[in-house]
Amino acid sequence: MRSIIEAAWENRDLLKEKTTIEAIEHVIEELDKGELRIADPNDDGTWTINEWVKKAVVMYFPIRKMETIEVGPFEFHDKMALKKNYKELGVRVVPHAIARYGAFVASGVIMMPSYINIGAYVDEGTMVDTWATVGSCAQIGKHVHLSGGVGIGGVLEPLQAAPVIIEDGAFIGSRCIVVEGVRVGKEAVLGANVVLTKSTKIIDITGATPVETKGYVPERSVVIPGSYTKSFPAGDYQVPCALIIGKRKASTDLKTSLNDALRENDVAV
Repeated sequence: MRSIIEAAWENRDLLKEKTTIEAIEHVIEELDKGELRIADPNDDGTWTINEWVKKAVVMYFPIRKMETIEVGPFEFHDKMALKKNYKELGVRVVPHAIARYGAFVASGVIMMPSYINIGAYVDEGTMVDTWATVGSCAQIGKHVHLSGGVGIGGVLEPLQAAPVIIEDGAFIGSRCIVVEGVRVGKEAVLGANVVLTKSTKIIDITGATPVETKGYVPERSVVIPGSYTKSFPAGDYQVPCALIIGKRKASTDLKTSLNDALRENDVAV
């Protein structure tokens, strides 16, 4: 399948051929079942991006035709089917939650009114809370909490090199935005309104001197929104960043750990 997908990526005329269409459809089916992933975790804590699988997702759109989809009194007009058989999958789905076919949603996931796009992988026990969105090909780990209004970016529009990865046990606070392939480590906690892009400075201020990184939140970090001063031709202005203010305590759960960390650093909860 990989060779067929790669060939079609270089020559889109191949999208008219039956062999190519069948290969793309098979990849999407495997994604829907969780037997293929856009990214696979490695034993050393790194991730391998399966670029060819992502290419299949992108090319699935042009081989599909628009059709009307009716769900009770609701009507949609789209190229993608909706995911089905939630009872058999062991997934709780609250109206008006929607997942597209081609997204894997594991047993024990709870979908409040929310949206999960094609190619995404949402692992067991995760809560996708009200109006949270999981973008195309995003990888969400086990027992993650995506709070209300969280925006997890996708890779399709615009086309991104790597998906957003939220690892096991992470807590993503209300109205957080994580995009452009940022990775949030295991059991990390993002306070409300943290915005992480590929270029956002993530500053660890727990030591005597600040330590800056980009694109990755270390495991068990507790993060809040911050800002720093940057000089422009028109003057000095505050630019958003993310501040690591502590680590989760082993003795407390995600929410308690977040509140404790905020109180210890004299930051309003």
